[in-house]
Amino acid sequence: MIVKVCGMREAENLRQVGELGVDWIGLVFCPDSPRLVKQRRARGGFYPDYSSLATKISELGGLPALAAVENKPRRVGVFVDDMPQNIVTRVYNFYLDIVQLHGEESPVMIDNLRRTLADIRPVKVLKTIKVDGKEDFAKCKEYEGMVDYFLFHNKCQQGGGSGEQFDWNILDAYDGNVPFLISGGIGIDDVERIKAISHPQFMGVDINSKFEIEPGLKDVEAVRLFMEKIRG
Repeated sequence: MIVKVCGMREAENLRQVGELGVDWIGLVFCPDSPRLVKQRRARGGFYPDYSSLATKISELGGLPALAAVENKPRRVGVFVDDMPQNIVTRVYNFYLDIVQLHGEESPVMIDNLRRTLADIRPVKVLKTIKVDGKEDFAKCKEYEGMVDYFLFHNKCQQGGGSGEQFDWNILDAYDGNVPFLISGGIGIDDVERIKAISHPQFMGVDINSKFEIEPGLKDVEAVRLFMEKIRG
């Protein structure tokens, strides 16, 4: 099961959480988010010696080689209806592995983005679908073949980090072929319910606000306990 920890930005916090065995780390690039990434602070979390990064990349033979040898969580950039050129810039600057599109991005925009990113580095696309009823899964059809994963999230005004869940019982209504994660208000007390989800396309969870000391700063011990429970 994939565990994504979203909404991180502090270098030391990134390093500590990354050492817990989480699979994906989410970096938020939405200007109005309290978890908005500050460039140098966040990048330092992936590369402790920031000043030697260029040398390291050169020695290893470029970014693909760096990604292959570094045993670190995959980096997910979270964007909401952003301009493609901004997304491409963040992919390059932060060595993103996955682009999460959390707004109302169209299939045409996603197709164009993927074509552009293909010349930079291999990047997967995670599309957020906001749900509060079975009928909302119909929107997934237009993205089949365009995205690698879905993230099913509750509908809320602020877009994310609300601490609110949707009814997981409706997941059985999803009949698509794209694997999905769930997010929204997931905490340590939800582990057994998560393990009970038997949908064939269910691949993991996205945790955020229930593990925060403050926006952008995660409680490392809480994440550690969650990882022990979910993997145990």
